[in-house]
Formats: sequence, structure tokens, C-alpha cells
Amino acid sequence: MQMLMPEPQIFVERTLALIKPDVVDKEEEIEDLILQSGFLIIQKRKLQLSPEQCSNFYADQYGKVFFPNLTAYMSSGPLVAMVLARHCAISYWKELLGPSNSIIARRTHPHSLRAIYGTDDLRNALHGSLSISSAEREIRFMFPEVILEPIPAGQRARDYLNLYVKPTLLAGLTALCKEKPADPMTWLADWLIEHNPNKPRLQHQITEEEHQ
Repeated sequence: MQMLMPEPQIFVERTLALIKPDVVDKEEEIEDLILQSGFLIIQKRKLQLSPEQCSNFYADQYGKVFFPNLTAYMSSGPLVAMVLARHCAISYWKELLGPSNSIIARRTHPHSLRAIYGTDDLRNALHGSLSISSAEREIRFMFPEVILEPIPAGQRARDYLNLYVKPTLLAGLTALCKEKPADPMTWLADWLIEHNPNKPRLQHQITEEEHQ
């Protein structure tokens, strides 16, 4: 029976994580747990938001009873904003956080971050984006200088792999078979770095002064 190989896909996803003001002193401890859970921290900054900025960030919660207390809490001191990346980052980060109410989290998800570091429904220690669209909006809010390129998915991902990844990888594997190095993994890694099609090419331009 012929085995069907799955179509290659691109899994990288990003989400926003916030360490809220009342647990900023646990920053290093929380970051260690994030890294141990398979995330990359690709952007990080410490900042303090004004009540107006908090209102804008939580605009989708406007009009709810807890909204004034939420903006007061989030502007009460510095916080740490991070962009996390991994396969299915949004859902994995939400799972690591646990329920938004820390009291419930301690009962139902005792090992979650909100159960460990949170106090109650409002002071729940950490924030995570709910969806891809909210992650993009929140990352732009906290990191306005970051350029967010859309992650290819489905047919776009397959087209990208076929056009840019597979030809280079095939050439590298062919060269590897011809060379037969003692350490094939390291040799192939070095070859791919050297033959990266996206590597900048610098051309020496002779200026008028050099020509003279």
C-alpha cells in the first residue's frame, strides 16, 4: 500500500502576551515558564500605559461594568509586553494561561499561569490574544514599529514552499550526496546558510572619487 506524505505547511503563529502590573516582579520567572513551554519571545518591552491608552487597548470591552476598574488596574504601574511565536501560539498560550478568572483557574486548572500568579477575575496576572485578528491588532498597538507580514496558509503556503524552499533544499541535498561529508547535518546547515536565496547581495560600486 502506498503511503501518502502530508502536504508541507508553515506553522509559525504569533500572539501578544502581557505581564500585568501587579506581577511584573515575577517577570523572569514567568519568562522561563514561557520558554520551557516551547515559545519564542521575538519582541519584548516594558512600558506604562495611561488610562486613555488602556481604554483604547480594551476598546472591545467598553461599556461593561468592570471597564473603569480594568483601565485603572492596567494603568496602575509598568507592564511587560511580549510577542510570542510557535506552532498554534494563540491556542497554546490561552491554554497555558487558564481561565480568565483566577479563582476559577485555581479550582479547574491549578497548574495554569493565572492560577499560580493571579488573584481574582480582574487581577488575573496575564493577558493573551483571543484570535489571529486580535493578536495582529494588539501587537501593532504595543509594538507600532513592528511590520507584521501575513503568515502564508493553505495553497499560499504550498506555493511558497514549492517556489522558494524546495528548490534550494533539493540542491543542498544533491550536493550533500556528492560531497558525503563526515558530519552531514552540519555540512547541510552551512550549505543552506551560504546558498540562502534571500541572502542580501552586496555589490561594490566604484565612486567617481575612487575612479579618479
